[in-house]
Amino acid sequence: MTNAFVTLVTNADYAMGATALARSIRRTGTGADIVILHTGGVERPSLSPLEALGCRLVETDHLPLSDAFNERHGKDRLHGSAPFTKGRKPDFHTPLDNFCKLRLWQLVEYDKVVFIDADALVLKPIDKLFAYPEFSAAPNVYESLADFHRLNSGVFVAKPSADTFAEMLAALDQPDAFWRRTDQTFLETFFPDWHGLPVFMNMLQYVWFNMPALWDWQSIAVLHYQYEKPWEKHHPKADRLGPLIDLWHAFYEDRDLPDLGSLPKPGGAA
Repeated sequence: MTNAFVTLVTNADYAMGATALARSIRRTGTGADIVILHTGGVERPSLSPLEALGCRLVETDHLPLSDAFNERHGKDRLHGSAPFTKGRKPDFHTPLDNFCKLRLWQLVEYDKVVFIDADALVLKPIDKLFAYPEFSAAPNVYESLADFHRLNSGVFVAKPSADTFAEMLAALDQPDAFWRRTDQTFLETFFPDWHGLPVFMNMLQYVWFNMPALWDWQSIAVLHYQYEKPWEKHHPKADRLGPLIDLWHAFYEDRDLPDLGSLPKPGGAA
């Protein structure tokens, strides 16, 4: 049985994110492969650090979707119809790229894969996720308990299958289909009975200031920097997320890491 952690890199910014992610996965001592799906928008030098970390690079194309689908889900059109109101997506965010995640179902050489967005860090071993069924994901919790009914596609467990991939393409590009949050909305619809992972398997960074009582450094397995990214130069919430940003840079720069128990608590709590 062969398993893999998979992420998606569509530009140089996400290559930086994937480098920190791959370093964090390597530090857990896993024996699983680390697969980097990358599109033509990534220059080879940006991928060199990932090669040096022993990651498997798999070049991938955008999905064969209709012109009408691509127009509906283009950046200006999508964000005009479904604007982000809770946080700010960086300029390099391109919604159509998100659907490339579905290509992981073509990695049929693997029995199970765990997808992790490139803007995340793994803080403790998570190989046990390979024992979870398809489709497993954590809830999209970062503002209130009401969010528990929605999934977040930043971390999920899947079983590659050519048949599943074909079914996905057929379901995705329906006439007038509009996936408000791209792959996330689609996956929630395609797998209506999705299995819930613990929230600590995909802890969204806004929990830090929106739901501080839920934050526990010792329990967090995957930290996901949704919305603003920790490597951005002009980060509108950097003052509120300082300890999380510092931790990301420690992984990216391959420095010694602090003990999680010594990290600050939300709001400066003791």
